[in-house]
Amino acid sequence: MSVKTEDVIQFVIHESRLLDECKYEEWLNLFLDEGVYWMPLDFGQTEEKLTTSLLYEDKLLLKTRVLRYANERTYSQIPKSRCQHLLQVPTVDFMDAKANDFRVYTPFHYVEHRRDETQNFNGWMRHALQIKEGELKIKQKRVDLINCDAPHHNIQLFI
Repeated sequence: MSVKTEDVIQFVIHESRLLDECKYEEWLNLFLDEGVYWMPLDFGQTEEKLTTSLLYEDKLLLKTRVLRYANERTYSQIPKSRCQHLLQVPTVDFMDAKANDFRVYTPFHYVEHRRDETQNFNGWMRHALQIKEGELKIKQKRVDLINCDAPHHNIQLFI
């Protein structure tokens, strides 16, 4: 598969749309089996495994959360949370087809709503993508919040 800059940009936009439309199983399928979703606790944090993070979830944990959202007995999700991503145009920072390495940077505003509570999050997403079986997949999604080190309520969905 020959990957163009536009393909990578559209992938990131499509990923956010799946989340906004609550298509969590389709979203989960965008991850490689070894894919990771990471939300650092500290601004500029470089270590993901030996330090505390807001979230650090492999595909098994992501799948567990997706299954929990879908379960009718998940009372903390009655009614279900909803979200909306407002993305700045993604910037492709690096593309190396031979190394199968594609990197994307996307500033965002994100709103999560449930009942009478709305939470706003702002920051930057960084995607590390690879091609597997002819499709772009997420190796790592890193979400850096502007206020990562502030106290937060429960983040119910995926930014």
